Amino acid sequence: MLDIQLLRNDPGHVARLLATRGYAFPMAEFETLEVERKDLQTYTQELQARRNSASRQIGNAKTRGEDAAHILAEVANLGDELQQAGTRLQHIQAALQHLLLHVPNVPHGSVPVGKSEAENQEVRRWGTPRSFDFSVEDHVGIGERLGLLDFPTATKLSGARFSLMTGALARLHRALSQFMLDTHTLEHGYTEAYVPYLVNAESLRGTGQLPKFKADLFEVPRRKTGLAELPPRDEIHQWSLSSERQHESIDDDLYLIPTAEVPLANIVRDRIMTADSLPFKLAAHTPCFRSEAGSYGRDTRGMIRQHQFEKVELVQIVHPQRSYEALEELTGHAEKILQKLELPYRVMALCTADMGFSAAKTYDIEVWLPEQNTYREISSCSNCEAFQARRMHARFRNEKGRPELLHTLNGSGLAVGRTLVAILENFQNCDGSVSIPNVLQRYMGGLDRLRKP
Repeated sequence: MLDIQLLRNDPGHVARLLATRGYAFPMAEFETLEVERKDLQTYTQELQARRNSASRQIGNAKTRGEDAAHILAEVANLGDELQQAGTRLQHIQAALQHLLLHVPNVPHGSVPVGKSEAENQEVRRWGTPRSFDFSVEDHVGIGERLGLLDFPTATKLSGARFSLMTGALARLHRALSQFMLDTHTLEHGYTEAYVPYLVNAESLRGTGQLPKFKADLFEVPRRKTGLAELPPRDEIHQWSLSSERQHESIDDDLYLIPTAEVPLANIVRDRIMTADSLPFKLAAHTPCFRSEAGSYGRDTRGMIRQHQFEKVELVQIVHPQRSYEALEELTGHAEKILQKLELPYRVMALCTADMGFSAAKTYDIEVWLPEQNTYREISSCSNCEAFQARRMHARFRNEKGRPELLHTLNGSGLAVGRTLVAILENFQNCDGSVSIPNVLQRYMGGLDRLRKP
């Protein structure tokens, strides 16, 4: 969430920055609310001053033994007026809060200005795409021909945009996540975390998925329970009537996580950390669940864009003065995975219009896919500055001992399914087999190739 003082000090400048992201800031609504807020605050302060003055006059009158009835009559309604004004002020502040929850982050000054992903800027490349002396297949054709990838059965089980892997391919998928976690924890200094796959709405508000992107989430409504739902008396012996069970009451729905960024970043929600505990670096391997509400018709073939996929997520919670240094570091950590796997890639600096809602600056890492003859995104690494921390009330004590907002960063290190896709396509052989990268063979029990069973 943006600092409201930025908007109050120079709303036009903020609106112009947001316009480069393709977002039209609701200036008229904001200014109307601000005028009413200022008027109410002034009015409330005047009422409070009148009440304080009257209290002093009444006290003085009583001290002198004088009748204070006329003063009491003058201020008889001040309490009700103050309460009404206070209630209205709360409503105005809640409306401002609601407005701000829908406003994206402002871009950092180094972000290239652009109107679409076509204006993203290439930062660097690593590796040379392999030349093939045979006709290459995409990952769908390879996996199905090997008998290890089954989309029709996955569709029967769950619907479109799901996959079923078996045998050595399922093991390779698992090996990738283990390799990624080992690299990030043993070489890059991250602490591994196992996190809930279901989170509450407050967690999603903290990282920016709610309220704006609710349609992209899988919501899991929960049936409320309590004493009224106890079974008939003759069945009570089958129940464990612990006090916890008797008084259980579930009020809030949960959501399947779209990324482990949500639970990882929210670990510091409503906390004040010590400066010496920074940077706080976490890594987690989780499934991710996305409705892909805005992507119908895109990447319908294969594993590129699915409702359920796995990812190793990296999150850093850092001192504000170090966050852009941390962004370069985090991006390098994700790149190292591709380098170890010997997969060619490029790093792109996203332009203003292509960044995610919470990001102030983002690098996309794109891996080479030979069948598509192009680079495709496999990781996004973002510095959100204080945007998420402000929503989460996540702070640290600075050198003066005062609470200050943290900066949060996140990145995929990497998307496991897309990495598997890249391996299938880049390491395919003319005999139909797929070579397994050297760094993964120890996770595969020494297996060096995928072959048809």
